[in-house]
Amino acid sequence: MMLKLESFDYAAIILLVVLLFSLFYRRMTKGIANHMFILVLATMVFATLFDIWSIFLDNSLTADKTSLYIAHSGYLFMHNLTTPAYVLYVISLTDTWHKLKKSVLQQILLIAPISIVFILLVVNTMTDSLFYVKNSIYHRGTLFPLLYVIAGFYMALGLFYMFRYRKLLTSTKIFAISAIVPLNLIAIVIQIFYPNTSVEMFAGALSLLFVSMTAQRPEDLIDPFTGLGNYGYYADNVKRSFNSDKNITIVMLNISNFAALQAMISYESLSELLKSISLEIENADKEVKGHADNYYLDRGRFRMVFFGRHREKAAPAAEMLNKALQSNLYINDLSVSVNQCLCVVRCPEDINDFKALSAFGASFNEQHAVPGKVLLAEELFKNNRFDMLNNIDGIIDNALKNNKFKVYYQPIFSVEQNKFTSAEALLRLIDDKYGFIPPDVFIGAAEKSGAIHKIGDFVLEEVCRFIASDRFKELGLDYIEINLSVAQCMHGDLADKVLETLTKYNIPSDKINLEITETAASYAQNIMKSNLDKLSSAGVSFSLDDYGTGYSNMRRVIQLPLKIVKLDKSFVDEQNNPKMWIVLQNTVKMLKDMDMEIVVEGIETQHMAEQFAALNCDFIQGYYYSKPIPEDDFVEFISEYEGSKVV
Repeated sequence: MMLKLESFDYAAIILLVVLLFSLFYRRMTKGIANHMFILVLATMVFATLFDIWSIFLDNSLTADKTSLYIAHSGYLFMHNLTTPAYVLYVISLTDTWHKLKKSVLQQILLIAPISIVFILLVVNTMTDSLFYVKNSIYHRGTLFPLLYVIAGFYMALGLFYMFRYRKLLTSTKIFAISAIVPLNLIAIVIQIFYPNTSVEMFAGALSLLFVSMTAQRPEDLIDPFTGLGNYGYYADNVKRSFNSDKNITIVMLNISNFAALQAMISYESLSELLKSISLEIENADKEVKGHADNYYLDRGRFRMVFFGRHREKAAPAAEMLNKALQSNLYINDLSVSVNQCLCVVRCPEDINDFKALSAFGASFNEQHAVPGKVLLAEELFKNNRFDMLNNIDGIIDNALKNNKFKVYYQPIFSVEQNKFTSAEALLRLIDDKYGFIPPDVFIGAAEKSGAIHKIGDFVLEEVCRFIASDRFKELGLDYIEINLSVAQCMHGDLADKVLETLTKYNIPSDKINLEITETAASYAQNIMKSNLDKLSSAGVSFSLDDYGTGYSNMRRVIQLPLKIVKLDKSFVDEQNNPKMWIVLQNTVKMLKDMDMEIVVEGIETQHMAEQFAALNCDFIQGYYYSKPIPEDDFVEFISEYEGSKVV
């Protein structure tokens, strides 16, 4: 009787146990893919143990026949079970369990072969078809090659499944799980020609080690602070769900005051806070038995993703989590209050695109935060606003191509001259589908996309065309104010573009006044300073808009070539506050002493107009006189009221 070489099995069992330990150590125990990988490892461990036992019995002169049958049957069954476990692992990586559940044929192909192996092993003591023991010596039966055929079938099935859904896998994962096949084929060939050389388990262990080092890298998937999946893991899994038509429900948790907490507490306390919140998330998941995949994205944003029949548990989990976070969390003896905002989103019913889902997740707490209430995206989407926000880039592009942008004008009243002497040009966007879109929506989006430069060119062109017209000249206005965004101020050719447009329409440079905000003014950039200096030298005047909304740095105000300062509406809103009135009086006096003209915005009543006129403000602007109106209406309005005493 020849002795088998056991050293390969011993090496395999050590390697497999180390791999199992590393999975738990690296916290790779959550998620279906990890569960299936552990299943493959577990079947390999049991198969290897049975193989070691069977080798021991084969070499024992006193081994009884029953023990030999049990040992070899256990090895053959567990060894063959590793191949369907491999297929299940491939299915979990593609996240297509829902498709498997819908296909009876796929279920039969997955279950039938291993069932045949089980049945053959059960009846083998009577048939000796797979193996038999004669004179305490193990022999292969006539149907033994069928085991290799079935194992090969599962390997082919796994490769077919991977090829079919290859778009749902990264190239690294495809390479890693494909490499399992040639390694095991080589081992099978060796085992066929050298039956007593037990290398199959060792080859399987090596292939799983390779997968663990490539496809199962925790540092690429797990957030180090919370132990939850990171943004990349979340994005990959959710995109895969969209691509494979898998229905999911997501509980979105955004901590609205995260930036403030980050500034207030230490790095260590912030890490503990994130861990505490992640623990509350896992507790809520366990309470509802939701089996959710949980993630921490960044900046206080958490996600719980529910699948299949567990989707209905998303709302109860959100309510439970919301209740838990309403109480202060104690971090290192420090009581911390979080402003949580939760929303339940069904995909694809509510949102069917990852880009739209990301945009919604980044802003829902800013748009519709309701303290103490869990939001439902289904209810929010009854309003067109989120659909509009998700399509804003396309809306802006369409508006530029099809003249959907319109320039409106709001008259500005001169207290000294007792008439309207200027106006502010304000951009309006009226879309065919969504109607009026507020500037605070499309301006921010245009700055991010870069479309703001085309929009700025359009406004400059429209205003200069109007100023050059005969009917503007008949109005007797001194100038028109044009707003500049931060992005425009930073653009290298701003000054040249403005001066070229003035020359094109033969307009004196003093007929326009360019408004920059305090935010734009806070950027100490050489390009911006160069633009402003060049335009100022050419005779273009500047206003500082929204004065009082930022830090109002006096050095900044002094350094800029400003002619006018526009007091923000917040001054008007707080005018009845005695302390604010003192601030207003001193602000106006300081600016007047610097020889600056003052415009006050947001005036809505005659009483307000009289108060600020008495405060020695030069110009007054607001709905009391007129809201922003289209060019034709503006011309009619100024013509009708020219020279009248409005205040």
